[in-house]
Order: sequence, then structure tokens, then C-alpha cells
Amino acid sequence: MSNDDVYAAGLLNRALDPATQPPEIQAFLRAELDLLHDVVKQGMRVLDVGCGTGRHLILVRDRLRLGVGVDYQRSYIAEAARRAGAGPLHFITGDATVIPLVAGFDFAICFTNTWGTMADKAGVLREMRRLAPQPHTRLLSVFSQVSVAARREWYRRLGHAVLEETPEYLVTDGGLRSEHFSDPRLRDLIGDCTIRPVADIARAVTF
Repeated sequence: MSNDDVYAAGLLNRALDPATQPPEIQAFLRAELDLLHDVVKQGMRVLDVGCGTGRHLILVRDRLRLGVGVDYQRSYIAEAARRAGAGPLHFITGDATVIPLVAGFDFAICFTNTWGTMADKAGVLREMRRLAPQPHTRLLSVFSQVSVAARREWYRRLGHAVLEETPEYLVTDGGLRSEHFSDPRLRDLIGDCTIRPVADIARAVTF
């Protein structure tokens, strides 16, 4: 199975259930939401790449002039649109490397290590830069190398025991491939960027 197949089978919804999350993962997800509140200002136009069921944009919807979420999973987009209702939020099914938008955004995010599960990372960065063209208005949150133990336990609880571990990724028996990043590797992949900790197991990368 590929990551596409794993997420189509509903992994995201199970992963967001607090009952599945080790304490380190819960702390990361809380810190990530604090980070979102810090960066999203009143009146912004925000793009969420790999938005899943829309939880990040929905959380800050009252601040947004426009929020657009993009995800390749139609079922997730349908759920996001249902949860959002009327207002400034819009959700579209699309490829994160060829996003069907031309409007400029004040900020673009790709959270919860979504970038670490994507095959064409350079293509995603290119689209984020195109749609949020000002420097340091694009933000990733990704797992660091010290996240491995917590993620092994998290994935086990999700029915995805880890079969392979390398310095750059984990692969589970269910087909999930999830990467983790050192700071030098992030700079090599992204170029000019600012890296800061998120909880103890992740990094926020602004570029």
C-alpha cells in the first residue's frame, strides 16, 4: 500500500483521536495549534496544503478573510466542507504539486508532518512559494529525529507496526511511510529558512 491508500482508508481520523496518541504526540499537536494562533493574524488569506478534514482553518476561521484548504482525499474534503459550513472557508480536492489556484495568499501552511508523507516535496514547496509569494510566509511543521519512539508507539496503536527505520523515515506494515528531518536536511531541501522547535519532537520551518 502507498501513503495514498493508507489515508484513503481513514488513518487521519483515527490518528486525531486523542485515545490513540502517546503523550509526546499530544504535546506536539497542542503546541502546533499554539503556533497556528501565533502566526495567523486578523484579515489574512491563508492556504492549508494537505488540509485533511480542515481542522486548522476551522480553528482560526474567525480571523480569516479567506481560508482555502487543499487535499487529494475527496472524503476528507467533503468532511471539511461539511464542518466548515458557510463563511470564508473553501476546500478543494487537488494535487499539492499542481494546486488549481491563482490567487495570492498572505500565508501558506502544511502542518502535522504532512510534508513528511509527500513524495514530491520540492513540488509542494514550489506551489507554496507561488501562492504565498512573500519570503517567510510559508510554514511547515515536521517531525524531528527524536520523534521516532513516540511515533512507533502512535503507529502501533493505529494498527501500523513499524517494519523499517532509517535516519530519514519509518515504514509500517500497513504501508505508511513517514519521514523525520534533521535541521541540516531541512536546510538542504528547503534552502533559506528559519527552524524552531515545536514541543520536543518536531520543528516549525518558515521559508
